[in-house]
Amino acid sequence: MIRIRRLLPPLLAAASAVTVTFTAGCDTAEDRVDKPPADNAPASPGSPGGSGSPGAPGRGTSPLDNPDGTAPGLAPLTSAADREAALGVIGRLATESRGSGSGYDRDELGYAWMDTATGVPLAGNGCDTRNDLLRRDGRDVRMESGDDCVVAAMELADPYAGKDIAFERGPSTSMDVQIDHVVPLSYAWQMGAATWAEEKREQLANDPLNLLAVDGDTNSSKGDSGPEEWLPPAEGIRCAYGVRFAQVAFKYEMPVTAADKETLRQQCGT
Repeated sequence: MIRIRRLLPPLLAAASAVTVTFTAGCDTAEDRVDKPPADNAPASPGSPGGSGSPGAPGRGTSPLDNPDGTAPGLAPLTSAADREAALGVIGRLATESRGSGSGYDRDELGYAWMDTATGVPLAGNGCDTRNDLLRRDGRDVRMESGDDCVVAAMELADPYAGKDIAFERGPSTSMDVQIDHVVPLSYAWQMGAATWAEEKREQLANDPLNLLAVDGDTNSSKGDSGPEEWLPPAEGIRCAYGVRFAQVAFKYEMPVTAADKETLRQQCGT
């Protein structure tokens, strides 16, 4: 397969069953839990989990080769050429001071996990965003009996903690795998999303480019932190994480703080 390098996405434009308490400013509990869609309609042809996505299901993909976020997971960037390309992406980020976050509410970015966001991959297939992402990133995926949307069990190679997770849906186990907003929604709100149109905010919240299935405890520790305050514990994935963070910021024309940009740059330095 020919590998096509794309430093920037073809972007630029406006494009679960448990309760958890988070500190102020973090994404709300409903972002973290296994919440089946209100309408479990079968997925449309070409929905995630099929053979149409580049990369083998459940395997991490380089962010440099996955500009729309439809391929599984996140793979480390280890070669000198990849890290140089990553620095080029991160280096073009615009910077601005982080706002206060006044007025932030998760519902301002649509309910979780809505299938009706427009203009993003995987939306509109009859399945909620969380289950779309579980199917994209998991391997050996098993669906609920008689349901083409809800993931009952799977194996996840978690990029953040660098471990394998045997996921099983249930009241006490669904939180073992959470869907991370790479650019946290509260962070985005403070960096300009407060002034965006509703449609653009809903796109950010449900865009697979901004979403990764990861270890639940690791994700909960992140909250709404930017890169200066939080990076994945698995050091080998941090450069790839920085590229993905930058890709989302570019797509939504969103600045980052100067400290966050420098932190991301350091992860890909030699």
